[in-house]
Amino acid sequence: MNKINSLILVFAMVIFGSFSAMAQIQAPALSPAASVSQIVGFTKISIDYSSPAVKGRKIFGEIEKYDVTWRAGANAQTIIEFSTPVSIGGKTLRAGKYSIFMTPAESGDWTVHLNSKAASVFAYMKEGKIDEEAVAKDDAIALKGTTERGGNTERLQYHISAEDNKIAKVTMAWEGVKVSFMIDTLVDQKMEQFKSQF
Repeated sequence: MNKINSLILVFAMVIFGSFSAMAQIQAPALSPAASVSQIVGFTKISIDYSSPAVKGRKIFGEIEKYDVTWRAGANAQTIIEFSTPVSIGGKTLRAGKYSIFMTPAESGDWTVHLNSKAASVFAYMKEGKIDEEAVAKDDAIALKGTTERGGNTERLQYHISAEDNKIAKVTMAWEGVKVSFMIDTLVDQKMEQFKSQF
């Protein structure tokens, strides 16, 4: 009898342990973390973001309103980092981290904001939405990104292409939109600085 009771106890512990382990399993994230990086010239460019899916919804114009600044991803802020100084839209940006925000447009090109504080997106929340004036105040640069419409990208993605190994092209693609901007990694200037040291 003791043997049978012991077997029942062991069996119950195994079953209970299995249920406990199953209870600790978490469902996959709805907007999983993603990252992309590319060395262009002497500069490593990295982007960390969360990647939401369309899931049959109308994203731009409904969930993300036109002419309202958006965090260009999901969950936390989208961060781009440069290992050396770069030039974007004719303006030199120091090495470091920047938050990416975008302002969607129904027609024409979207506005891309690179925010110098790389602060949490929640630092810019006001009455449940992003405070556009606060974002603009901290912009290192705001420029028009080249915007293409058509096709469908189910899950938000960022791409970095090396172009001629001097100029990088960063593209955000989601739903039926692609927004791109160019980054000059200042290879020629850095080569001149290097030569001038000898």
